[in-house]
Amino acid sequence: MVRLQVDLGELEQYPTSLLLGFPDKLLNLLPGLERHGCSYGKRGGFLRRMEEGTWLGHVVEHVAIELQNMVGADVARGKTRSVPRQTGVYNVMFEYKDETVGLAAGRFALEVVDSLLPTHLRGLQGLDKITISPLDAFDFPTALNHLRDLQIEHAFGPTTASIVHEAEERGIPWRRMDASSLVQFGYGKYVKRIRASCSSLTSEIATEIAGDKELTNHLLLEAGLPSPRGVIVTDQAAAIEAARRLGFPVVTKPIDGNHGRGVNIGLSRAEDVRWGFSQAQAHSGQVLVEQQFEGEDHRLLVIGGKLVAAAKRVPACVTGDGTSTIEQLIMQENRDPRRGEGHEAALTKIVIDDCLLYFIKSLGRTLQSIPAMGEQVLLRPTANLSTGGKAVDCTDIVHPDNRRVSCRAAQIVGLDIAGIDFVTPDITKSVFEVGGGVIEVNAGPGFRMHLFPSEGVPRNVAASVMDLLYPSDAPSRIPIFAVTGTNGKTTTARMLAHILATSGLKVGMTSSSGVFIDGERVMDGDCTGPKSARLVLGEPGIDVAVLETARGGLLREGLAFETCDIGCVTNVTSDHLGLKDIETLEDLASLKAVVVEAVHPMGWSVLNADNDYTAAMGKEAGGQNCFFSTRRQGKWPDFLKEHVAAGGRALCCDLEAEGSEILIHDGGRTLVVSSVAAIPAALNGMAGFNVENALAAAAMAFCNNIPLPVIRAALATFGASYKQSAGRLNIIERGRSRIIVDYAHNASGLLALGTLVKKMKPSFVTTVGVIGIAGDRRDQDIIEMGEAAAGIFDKLVLKEDDDLRGRSPGEAAALLRQGALLAGLAPTDVESSLPRRKQSLVPWKSLGTMYLQSSLLTTLKAYGVRFRQRWMWRYRPYHSFALPRSR
Repeated sequence: MVRLQVDLGELEQYPTSLLLGFPDKLLNLLPGLERHGCSYGKRGGFLRRMEEGTWLGHVVEHVAIELQNMVGADVARGKTRSVPRQTGVYNVMFEYKDETVGLAAGRFALEVVDSLLPTHLRGLQGLDKITISPLDAFDFPTALNHLRDLQIEHAFGPTTASIVHEAEERGIPWRRMDASSLVQFGYGKYVKRIRASCSSLTSEIATEIAGDKELTNHLLLEAGLPSPRGVIVTDQAAAIEAARRLGFPVVTKPIDGNHGRGVNIGLSRAEDVRWGFSQAQAHSGQVLVEQQFEGEDHRLLVIGGKLVAAAKRVPACVTGDGTSTIEQLIMQENRDPRRGEGHEAALTKIVIDDCLLYFIKSLGRTLQSIPAMGEQVLLRPTANLSTGGKAVDCTDIVHPDNRRVSCRAAQIVGLDIAGIDFVTPDITKSVFEVGGGVIEVNAGPGFRMHLFPSEGVPRNVAASVMDLLYPSDAPSRIPIFAVTGTNGKTTTARMLAHILATSGLKVGMTSSSGVFIDGERVMDGDCTGPKSARLVLGEPGIDVAVLETARGGLLREGLAFETCDIGCVTNVTSDHLGLKDIETLEDLASLKAVVVEAVHPMGWSVLNADNDYTAAMGKEAGGQNCFFSTRRQGKWPDFLKEHVAAGGRALCCDLEAEGSEILIHDGGRTLVVSSVAAIPAALNGMAGFNVENALAAAAMAFCNNIPLPVIRAALATFGASYKQSAGRLNIIERGRSRIIVDYAHNASGLLALGTLVKKMKPSFVTTVGVIGIAGDRRDQDIIEMGEAAAGIFDKLVLKEDDDLRGRSPGEAAALLRQGALLAGLAPTDVESSLPRRKQSLVPWKSLGTMYLQSSLLTTLKAYGVRFRQRWMWRYRPYHSFALPRSR
């Protein structure tokens, strides 16, 4: 969908009921608005809303939808909502099929509404800042024509559109891969692609054979099929000589042409052959001169070795009225609403060109000739739709012999989808009795004549294509696991991927540390958005997708999938507030809930019962609910007690108990997953947040029918090492020093880490925290982070990322320092490390010297820690930890 944020300003005081004459002027310009049901769900509903009084943001929504309808885009969904805490500001959202067309429709919708307002109210605020429209001044007919041109340029053609529509009807996911007609269906190991009517199954060799018309005819004749003999020539003299040997009349065509371009038939004189050769040579260096079969031209469509449709093709023609010239009759015929430019409409407009002029001249006519009343005048020798021809469906009357010949022709060439050009006097009779045969075999045939015949029954030939790609309800989707939440989603996704890999599945995973395919990182960086998810879903060969889904991508593009099989929300706590209209925890929870609202009806929503915001999502979540909790059973909230008592599924672990275990409550039975002590990442229960992550991961795996022994074994082999969980609770022991690297990026995450630090810390040990926070957080969030750190560490070193995210150097560190001092830490115990300042590297005495493995260096460098390198031995590098002095 497109989202426009519209500030009505003064117009907030003018609902449509107070804008006298506005609804009538709008309906006069866009009569199709009368069909819009709006909230009433029936024709005329939107007009009723305007009579009652609605605001102009809502009007813009409907106008944008109707503009797209007027140019042929089938869209209907829209929604307009006021922006909280901003009077007169609205989010206007509406559906699009093509993004370029949708954006332009949004711009023009604003201009349409503005142009119809009373003069003193015109000039919607911010309209001058929108640069989508290329028009110098708004003019509705010009804008509509521009939008129509965009639709023609960007929309799918009839063939591709029909296949995509059939996929949608079957629930098969699809994605457009380029600006043309390349479309991908399915996910992972079930991915298939088409370009128009060429599919993933289409052989390149077969396509090359079909493109070589002389070779095609040779193979068909060799197989005993009726096909014309032909000769390849490169000059006019050779063409005339070939025609004499084959016998007049003959056909000339480019050796590798398509859509009937350069093809001429009925050439019965040397002069005609000379002209036909020049027409064909304009499209190919080599020209085929071949025998002409007498009869009517038919297109037989063969898909998967079966004849699925047949149409008789009628050349472009006009019927006289006794007074109009041929030129005038052509103009009248082109006004038929079914005719359009190129291939986007049911029929193509008739173009007056050299071929048409030459052909009617051979009939003794010119454009100024006046045919008699009812007289039909052919305008072209060939019957292609692309040159203005018509099609009459004849699928049900094709003789069995002709069916067999067309299917054999497709199989001999080797095409999975083939358009057989078949000439015979009577398609209802055997070609072996009445003559004729196969004159061409075409790869990538157009479906337009079968979808929209001028006469006869339309045929849903796209269904046969989808049957070919996904036969007998073959799967098109792999299981999709989507994980979101404020904290823990990366570790949960990694644990889940490890469980799935242990079960023998090839896993594609997105995370904040990159994209991983079968355990190998193929892309680095924060890959938690739809772009990375699409990469994984389009990866051939993977069995399952684990997608960490962060708020930024959700706000920017939404989800990369229509539905997921299992969705999980780990928790919702204060983070990223104040960004992109997410002001409160309720706003953040609504955003995160999108993931579980997208769960398939047969899927599972995995939710943290210990977090009020995630627990509340169970009411709107898709599929069935599975909760997880680390509370003692007696302290469960009432809803969880009722859920489990009713046979609902929940994974629980009493962290306060000795020898605590992860238990599954399901359908009245209780199953043991694992003891907490057997999970290395849980650090014998001290890392409570990793117990929560293990619960979430195990719940998702169990909901996907992964056997308990596999889940148990996988959790027992997943630790907090850099290799398995880089940047998440990596603990390194060096002599008397212990280093913990973690991605605690908000106060709640840091407090959870602090609980672990306090459990691990002997009373006589000094703890030093090197902390930072992204600069796009609110001041209060940064201060709160400093306060949390001061309650955990004895000394602090404050750092900033290279990307300051809108703040000046030192600003975020100063706020962290403010929070630490407010919490009672002494100024002398707070040090700053600001990489943008020129500072000497001096070892900090409180920290001392530590020797680190190179694997840890990678992690620490990623967090901005700087080093001074020493070479202790010839080939073995060591490093001393060095922090700069503050000013």
